[in-house]
Amino acid sequence: MIRRSAVAGSFYAGTRDRLRLQVEDLLPKEVTREQAIGVVVPHAGYIYSGRVAATVYSRVEFPDAFVILGPNHTGLGAGAAIMTYGQWETPLGAVRIDADLGKAILGHSSVLEEDHLGHLREHSIEVQLPFLQYFERPFSFVPICLFSHEYAACQDVGQAVAKAVREAGTRVLLVASTDMSHYVPREEAAEKDRKAIDAILALDPEGLHRVVRKEGISMCGFHPTTAMLVAARALGATEADLVMYTDSGEVTKDVNEVVAYAGLVIR
Repeated sequence: MIRRSAVAGSFYAGTRDRLRLQVEDLLPKEVTREQAIGVVVPHAGYIYSGRVAATVYSRVEFPDAFVILGPNHTGLGAGAAIMTYGQWETPLGAVRIDADLGKAILGHSSVLEEDHLGHLREHSIEVQLPFLQYFERPFSFVPICLFSHEYAACQDVGQAVAKAVREAGTRVLLVASTDMSHYVPREEAAEKDRKAIDAILALDPEGLHRVVRKEGISMCGFHPTTAMLVAARALGATEADLVMYTDSGEVTKDVNEVVAYAGLVIR
């Protein structure tokens, strides 16, 4: 199966040459890479959040495989949807799904379902791929799309990912795709998001899940981020850094109703 791009030409440039130039412009000019277990990156249009994602990706060494977990904004498909075969296309080319790793994750989970519909029009995972493709280094990935909000489901997915990665015996980078607070004043976004970011920095998946729900933080991808933290801890993560935090007001100049973006690296 080939999944065609759903948001090329809207969230990011729609042609190969323009997209390469767009990503190049977003990347820092000087980069120092380090090994990482996971990252947290945003998924808005590149004009708003692309620099945050590009800066995070410039900080980490790329392995041969990625597990990318994102939220389901469309409501289509299964509540915990994984694809274990096929390819995803962007203007920079096709990326192969890692069938072995995907099937292992699916086999270890009691909540994940093989499901293409949940991924069909979802942008949160797709927008990560051009940043990885830009460097023209071969890689494969496993896409996991979640809109089940219960902690037990996030824990199940995270544990399944960790077990499969350990069994694979190769380095895999875990990517959690999320934006932070949505459509609130800048000050409110920063105050609420600080609580969620502190839980991520503490590598506390249950704490993140709890504080987002308790404080009503409109962090759309808190469930994939929770699952990623479960997996990262199981794989030996001991620390995390906040790389960048910003919001849409930097572009629109409207600070009364912003969407906020955070980038973190987990080691």
